[in-house]
Amino acid sequence: MPTASSRSSSFLPRLAGAVAGLSRGWPALPTVFASIALSLISVYAIGVAESLQPHELTDLTPAALRQGVYLIVAVAASILILLPHYRLLGYASWGMLTVCVLLLVFLVLPGVPASIVRPRNGARSWIDFGALDFQPSEVAKIAYVLVLAWYLRFRKNHRTFAGLLPPAIITFIPCALILLQPDLGTAVLFIPALFAMLVAAGAKLKHLTLIVLMATLAAPAAYPLLRPHQKQRIVGLMLQLQGDKSADQDINMQSVTSQRLAGAGGYAGVGDARSRTLLHFNALPERKTDMIFSVICNRFGMVGGLAVIGLYGLWIVGALLTAAGCREPFGRLTCVGFTGFIGAQVMINAGMNLGLAPIIGITLPFLSYGGSSLVTVWLMTSIVANVALRRPRVSLRRSFEYDEEE
Repeated sequence: MPTASSRSSSFLPRLAGAVAGLSRGWPALPTVFASIALSLISVYAIGVAESLQPHELTDLTPAALRQGVYLIVAVAASILILLPHYRLLGYASWGMLTVCVLLLVFLVLPGVPASIVRPRNGARSWIDFGALDFQPSEVAKIAYVLVLAWYLRFRKNHRTFAGLLPPAIITFIPCALILLQPDLGTAVLFIPALFAMLVAAGAKLKHLTLIVLMATLAAPAAYPLLRPHQKQRIVGLMLQLQGDKSADQDINMQSVTSQRLAGAGGYAGVGDARSRTLLHFNALPERKTDMIFSVICNRFGMVGGLAVIGLYGLWIVGALLTAAGCREPFGRLTCVGFTGFIGAQVMINAGMNLGLAPIIGITLPFLSYGGSSLVTVWLMTSIVANVALRRPRVSLRRSFEYDEEE
């Protein structure tokens, strides 16, 4: 039977190991803190967008209450994903992506009843489970990053132009299926994530620059392939940039209303009740999803909008610090891939709200209403924290180190 002294002696090493793990995990703390702050702001902002009543915690709108429930589920899921070693996700990554691809195929299959896949704004992106809706394209982001990180972790062939073909194929499959829904906004986000991971894995910048140049030259040829509403949004943005207000009550109504509400917030924002009134009498479509940033700027002004952007910057810094401190390639590339998704999504969404980018249906991470989106970004946060807690001191194989002639 172990004595008190032996139990004490075995407890101390475990305690020291836990403290050492937490100390190694400090780079992820900014990411976790930003996630908590943004999620709490989300519940409040959705309540402001959906109600004229003075804000009280016990008087939240149904949408805000549901977002609060989604937040609890998201945090619980992130705690579960934090328990196993992150490398186990690499072994399961191909299976995860396969399941996601099958779900994306299911969404676009003809003959699927509308009670199961109900089109919204013309897009078949959600599977209806009754009490909740599930958006496979959100989870596909995580599976895609894990697969690409697992594929690239010890390879060098991507440092040749022809070697970039396999990562392109891995990217094309989910992107093509998401475009068929059609959901151009989500599909676009895979490209920055791909480029960020390739750069981190050592792909040559001259090859990536050539690809960007070729894509830019080929972009006009893709315009006829766009759907009518997508063409209208591009035309509308061009009219705004030229100062033409002829379409302000037509194709540019959502963008103009969003800019007007954001500008009405001024430097420090308007009061709670006035913000709700302005939102009530300025019919802004998708104000709790795609256009939530204009709601925040209206309520908290330019200062509040910049503070929110600063929180995203904090998330990105934490993820990149975690990547920089991880010499194991799978963990590093995973953190970089998630940073690519979050960074691109924030930039495009903020641009949409402020009239600097066409409205292509991109939500704002952590802030936009929706369970699938919120769970996905919290799982990303948890995986980053997992990498930070378990980053190896010495890599078993050299990675991300290449001679100039390679």
